[in-house]
Amino acid sequence: MKIFNTLSRRKEEFVPLEPGKVKMYVCGPTVYNFIHIGNARPMIVFDTVRRYFEYKGYEVNYVSNFTDVDDKIIKKAIEEGVESEVISRRYIEECKKDMAGMNVKPATTHPQATLEIAGMLEMIRTLIEKGHAYAAADGTVYFRTGSFKNYGKLSHKNLDELQSGFREIKVTGEEGKENPSDFVLWKPKKEGEPYWDSEWCQGRPGWHIECSVMAKKYLGDQIDIHAGGEDLIFPHHENEIAQSEAANGKPFATYWMHNAFLNIDNNGHVQKMSKSLGNFFTVREISEKYDLQVLRFFMLSAHYRSPLNFSADLIEASKNGLERILTAAERLREAAKTCKEAGMSAEEEKNAAEARKLVDKYEGAMEDDFNTADAIAAVFELVKLGNSTVSPESSSAYIECIRNFLEQLCDVLGILTERKAEQLDGEIEEMIEARQQARKAKNFALADEIRGKLLAMGIVLEDTREGVKWKRA
Repeated sequence: MKIFNTLSRRKEEFVPLEPGKVKMYVCGPTVYNFIHIGNARPMIVFDTVRRYFEYKGYEVNYVSNFTDVDDKIIKKAIEEGVESEVISRRYIEECKKDMAGMNVKPATTHPQATLEIAGMLEMIRTLIEKGHAYAAADGTVYFRTGSFKNYGKLSHKNLDELQSGFREIKVTGEEGKENPSDFVLWKPKKEGEPYWDSEWCQGRPGWHIECSVMAKKYLGDQIDIHAGGEDLIFPHHENEIAQSEAANGKPFATYWMHNAFLNIDNNGHVQKMSKSLGNFFTVREISEKYDLQVLRFFMLSAHYRSPLNFSADLIEASKNGLERILTAAERLREAAKTCKEAGMSAEEEKNAAEARKLVDKYEGAMEDDFNTADAIAAVFELVKLGNSTVSPESSSAYIECIRNFLEQLCDVLGILTERKAEQLDGEIEEMIEARQQARKAKNFALADEIRGKLLAMGIVLEDTREGVKWKRA
C-alpha cells in the first residue's frame, strides 16, 4: 500500500510502527458553528482511509479532536452572553449529528482540548527544561524555533526565509519574543476569557500544543499517520512536529497526509471556499436538499489530493451516480428473494471471476494512495456486470456473490447500499390509505385520482404482491 507523504513529497510504501496496527491522528474542527462542507472533506476522506485499513484487517486507533477553546468560540460566547463551554458543547453535538449523517464512524477517541490542560502544562514544562521554550515577562510561553534544527521540514520552508518573512509582520503584544518566528505555547488570559492556572500566568494554551498533547496521550510518542487539510501544513503541523519531537526526543509521525481544498464554482468562477469570504455552505444546509450520502459520494469522486470544485451540477451528478448503485443493490436484494437455491453455472462462474477482477481493480486503486475516484469507477463496472448478468433465472450463489462484493466495496467507501426508510408525513400516509380503501370499494376513478395527486407531489406508487410500495420520483 502506497501513501503520498507530505514530508518526503513522494509516495511511500506503508509500513506500520507495529505490525497489524495503525495509529492515526486527524485534526478535527474548531466548534463555534455548524461545520461547513470544507470541514467535511477531511472527515469523509480520512474516515474512508480508516475503513480501508480495517477492511485489510488492521486494528486502527483513530483519534480526532475537537478544538473547544479558541478566539472564535470566545467571540461567539460573548455575543450570546453565555460561557464559552455552552457554545463548544452545543456545536460538538451538532457536529456529531452531521458526521452521523455523512456516515463518518465515531473516532476511537474524540478528545477535547479543555479536558487535556494538565498534559499541555506538562509538555510545556518539559520543553522549557530542555531549552526549547521560554517564558516572557508577561507570562506568555514561546517555543524557540531556532532550537529545533529541522524546523520547516514538513512545509519545506527554510527558517531564515521564515524569519525574514515574520520580521515584516509586526504583531502587537509579542514584544517578549526572542525571535519573530517563535510561536505561542501558553498565553495570558484577557478579560472575560476562560483560563487555567499555571506557574507562568493564568491563561490558556496555544492551538498547536493541544494536538501534540492529545496525540501523545491517546496514541503515544510516535504515530503512523497524521492527517488534515492542506491549510494545516504550515504553521499548525510544522509546529506540532517541532514541539512533539523536541519534547519526546523521537520522530513524531511517519506519514503526513493532507487533502486539497474544496472550491466553490459559481457560474464558472472558481474560488476557495472559506468562512472569511462568506461563500461556504454548511453540511446542515446541504442536508436540507440532499441525503448526506450524496455529499459523501461527491467528496470521494475525486482524489483527495486534488482540489475539488463544488457546484449544483456536480452534486446533482453525484446524486444520479449514487442512485445507480442503490438501484442495482436493491435489484440484487429483490432477485435474492425469488431466485432458485443453486450453485453457480459454468457461465456464472466465469462472470464471478470477472467480478473478482473488479474487486482487485478496486483494491489496486485504494492501495495507490487511496484513489477513491478509480475505486468508484470499479464499483460502477461491478454494477454494470450485475445489471447485465443477474436475472430471475440466476442461481442464489451467483446473486449472493455479486451482492456481497458490491456491499463490501461500498461499505469501505462508507456508502450505505440500502435507501434510508423515509418518513412520510401524515397527509401522504392518509392519501395512500384512502387510495387503498377506494380500490377495495372498486372506486377506481378515485384511486387513480389520488395516485395522480401523489405523483404531482413527487411520490410514485407501485402495486406489488406484497402490497403498495412507494418511492420519491
